[in-house]
Amino acid sequence: MVEKTNLKSEQLAVVERPISGSVFLEGAAGSGKTTVGIHRLLFLLESGVPANEILVIVPQRALEYPYVDALRQADLPPGGQVTVTTLSALAVETVQLFWSLAAPKIGFMPDQQPTILTLETAQYIMARIVDPLILEHGYFDAITIDRNRLYSQILDNLNKAAVVGFPYTEISQRLNDAWLGESAQFKTFDQVQECAELFRRYCIDHSLLDFSLQIESFRQLWEVRQVREYLLARYAHLIVDNAEEENPAFIDMLVDWLPDADSALILYDTNGGFRSFLGADPEHARFSFTQQADEYIQFSESFVNTPELDALANEFARQMQPDDYLKTDVDPRAALEYRDHRYYPEMLNWIADEIRYLVTEKQIPPGEIVVLAPFLSDALRFSLITRLEGLGIAARSHRPSRALREEPAARCLLTLAQLAHPQWNLKPTRFDVAYALMLSISSMDAGKTLDLVRAQLLAEAAYPHVESKSGLAPFEVLPIEVQERVSYLIGERYDALRLWIEGYIADHPVPEPPPPPPPDTPKRRRKKKAEAEAPPIPEIELDHFFSLIFGEVLSQIGFGMYGDFEAARVTTNLIDSARSFRRSLGGIIPAGKPSGAEYIEMVSGGLIAAQYVRRWQTNAEDSVLIAPAYTFLMNNQPATVQFWLDIGNRGWFERLYQPLTHPYVLSRWWKPGDKWTDEQEVGIRRETLYRLMIGLIRRCRGTIYLGLSQLSENGYESQGELLQAIQRMLRRLGRDQAHGDV
Repeated sequence: MVEKTNLKSEQLAVVERPISGSVFLEGAAGSGKTTVGIHRLLFLLESGVPANEILVIVPQRALEYPYVDALRQADLPPGGQVTVTTLSALAVETVQLFWSLAAPKIGFMPDQQPTILTLETAQYIMARIVDPLILEHGYFDAITIDRNRLYSQILDNLNKAAVVGFPYTEISQRLNDAWLGESAQFKTFDQVQECAELFRRYCIDHSLLDFSLQIESFRQLWEVRQVREYLLARYAHLIVDNAEEENPAFIDMLVDWLPDADSALILYDTNGGFRSFLGADPEHARFSFTQQADEYIQFSESFVNTPELDALANEFARQMQPDDYLKTDVDPRAALEYRDHRYYPEMLNWIADEIRYLVTEKQIPPGEIVVLAPFLSDALRFSLITRLEGLGIAARSHRPSRALREEPAARCLLTLAQLAHPQWNLKPTRFDVAYALMLSISSMDAGKTLDLVRAQLLAEAAYPHVESKSGLAPFEVLPIEVQERVSYLIGERYDALRLWIEGYIADHPVPEPPPPPPPDTPKRRRKKKAEAEAPPIPEIELDHFFSLIFGEVLSQIGFGMYGDFEAARVTTNLIDSARSFRRSLGGIIPAGKPSGAEYIEMVSGGLIAAQYVRRWQTNAEDSVLIAPAYTFLMNNQPATVQFWLDIGNRGWFERLYQPLTHPYVLSRWWKPGDKWTDEQEVGIRRETLYRLMIGLIRRCRGTIYLGLSQLSENGYESQGELLQAIQRMLRRLGRDQAHGDV
């Protein structure tokens, strides 16, 4: 049995209600909804409900872990397993199971099993379609945008069409109808439409299922009586957490599911919906579930916030959402710490010093401290981590949209892969080799990699070496002054890495082209038959190479990734990515080109990495988290102390630059034919900023530190809307205090 003594009476009433009917439970972040969901799950099991009849749905895989951990720790009766998953994963499983029914409805061949595309592999397919149009016909010449962002925004349009429920052939029409800017953008939207249609046709021709086709196939199957009966019979009890983050297609399906479920608990976060740019529709979710559920319950008490933080949230409501405002006598300034700075580096120094004080003097664990920014640039990430590590404080960063090539460990492994496969003719630059050597070799027994100066000196002297297949020269042939400068200890480890690569090349020789066939004779035919029946010599794949070199060399004592758990995580993600690419797209890569070479070129092009759950499994790490604000919100874990970086940055208020898509025009509530005006843009920005601020405050237990810098990271004056809102609040509170109101 699971201990319930810490539950409030209102929580216990929901947990132990009769096992029938549906409940819609709404409350702010920190009001104990997920706790109720976990205990309700355990209550169902303790009451005799078979585990395999319970389905727990979360909007993303990172949010599965509170439920999974509770199931692992609980003393449960033997039996089946509870399914804790996302609706996206359930959609893929259902489509694969009922493929013969789904295929004809979309236009696929039922006898050809589908290949599921990840974000990475979908970008690769899109690149093969879009790049020739850009190079040969000048597509998208009216805009300036990175290629990977271009691919992902076209894919996002297809996804929006699928989750909202309008034909994908209407993407450009909807975008054109809402546009009020220069007419040149109409041509760009038409090019987006053409690329989307070419991508869809390619996927159908090759039996590829990207996210949009997964959703459309699942929606079609949901209307099939046998499929719906199968799902209803399999899962009689539903628990849906963070329902506000689901897209309209999934919301519609869950609303249909509720009347037939034996029991259902829907958890909804007030002022949530942080994934609106990905299709989340919190208003549609709230309206639909309140209409369909048998009972509506609301939690108002916070288990996280202090009264001062509640008052701070109230102050933001007073300015941005007056309907949520409640008069209070508590002074919110007690929850804030701030100091004005002229220059950006001064602000970073102050933050690092404050974190050191909190950790050493206040004894606050580093894992209870987060540093948040609207966007996390590589320069900012490096600056903060370097400052904190210099003070002896562990720090980690998390940015889901970070490209694989931007991860140092991944970049190192990609360079070593090019050296180990000379037949691919992907010769890395000398700087890339120096960078790889710096990360690969330790200058001590553990804990410190080679410095860049000596790594650069070593690379300049040793690469490229024409007599070596890998391009790396033996250390002994380098000039004596280089050997002495680099040191013989480093030279020994360099040679160990070089010899491993040379041995790998020798074990995987490049096949010689076959000679012209001799005249056909009976003896020749028998030999040819024997050769055909003999098993082929397997060629090691790129994901296997990454695994081998990391396990046998880089993670060993004396090498750069020994004891580096972050490098191990990145390496595992890279292995998963390369394996997924090989298995998904091996059959459609151009003839004669190895999948490994194609993969390296794709990653080097800067594709956006798919979401790897390992990136989110950081709760146990006792280190300061540095992340974009929305990333922290989606992790749905509170912290004792929050630092808001550069609150004058307009990035807190403005949307991401998305010239090829529009999350609101391509939404369920948008009326086709309406124009998107500046007034609507400002209104959406204010609402989004309010949701962001409330979401952050509700996930703080103690104090919020405001990073103030008169000049931004790029040297511009900081006068963003968040800074102005805080200044208005402080001025008003100062006046009220002078008049005795606070």
